Amino acid sequence: MPGCLDFLMRFRWLPKGSGYGSSKDILEKALKTRSIHKHRLFLLPLLLATLLTSSCGQIIANAKKEFADDLSASILESNDPETIKKGVPAYLILVSSMVRGDPDNPELLESAAELYGAYASGFADSDDSRMALANRSFEYASRSMCIRRADFCDIDKRSYFELEQLLASVDKDEAPQLFVFASSWAGRIQANSADWNAIAELPKAKAAIARVLELDETVKHGNAHLYMGVMEPLLPPSMGGKPEVAKAHFERSIELSGGENQMARVLYAEKYARLLFDRELHDDLLRQVIDAPAGPEDQRLVNSLAKQKAAILLEQGDDYF
Repeated sequence: MPGCLDFLMRFRWLPKGSGYGSSKDILEKALKTRSIHKHRLFLLPLLLATLLTSSCGQIIANAKKEFADDLSASILESNDPETIKKGVPAYLILVSSMVRGDPDNPELLESAAELYGAYASGFADSDDSRMALANRSFEYASRSMCIRRADFCDIDKRSYFELEQLLASVDKDEAPQLFVFASSWAGRIQANSADWNAIAELPKAKAAIARVLELDETVKHGNAHLYMGVMEPLLPPSMGGKPEVAKAHFERSIELSGGENQMARVLYAEKYARLLFDRELHDDLLRQVIDAPAGPEDQRLVNSLAKQKAAILLEQGDDYF
């Protein structure tokens, strides 16, 4: 238990130098001397009970997950993409070190997958960096699904028929976890779009995201529709691409976000309007993004990036059209 107490001191549940003895003695002494941090005081009875009845490993695992979630939330609430771009790589390494120390924690793996995937799509400076980050994201998401369900291990190597059978067995309460896996898979395919072996996996990733939509289309503010909208035009119509289906997905994604997700409009303009050379729709969508407010706290970073990209796409309009 001393190692667990050291961890709690590190994360400021207890002050440093709390002494030696049993965990119960240390916590009781901290309470009597009022040396436990005041903002944690109301949780002390619960903490004491947890330490006496639970394993230290579970306490640390939960704390790691909480840290990763708080980190993700703080990043998403920022309206300064440049600072995030410069600062987050250090935290990616930190989260990877946490995964290394707790490799069988599915919640931590999912948080790491989302962080790596978000950085790959929003901030990577080169194709090589984008591929490396997206591949790491998929690795973490795949490991998480394998831990949660052994039948999902190496699912990307299964046949399409086997994948369909497995997806049919996924329940609604598993939709958020399936979306993390499916979206990281789609991110890996997009980052490796020059590789036809990666493109060959597109139908499988689409099937996984389609299953999320069947189970709960509201997961992550309807972002499953956004991924489908991006994937549908990856292939030309002659090879199975469906731009009109993509349009429906983009519009539904915007609707489910209450019109707050500006990146949905940017991708709608870039992936659909440009494909069909619809200049009027293209410019209208992008001007809506530029004129829109920052939006909810958890979408400020995404919307800031959307505004930057919208300005660039508008400026390139004359050359493209």
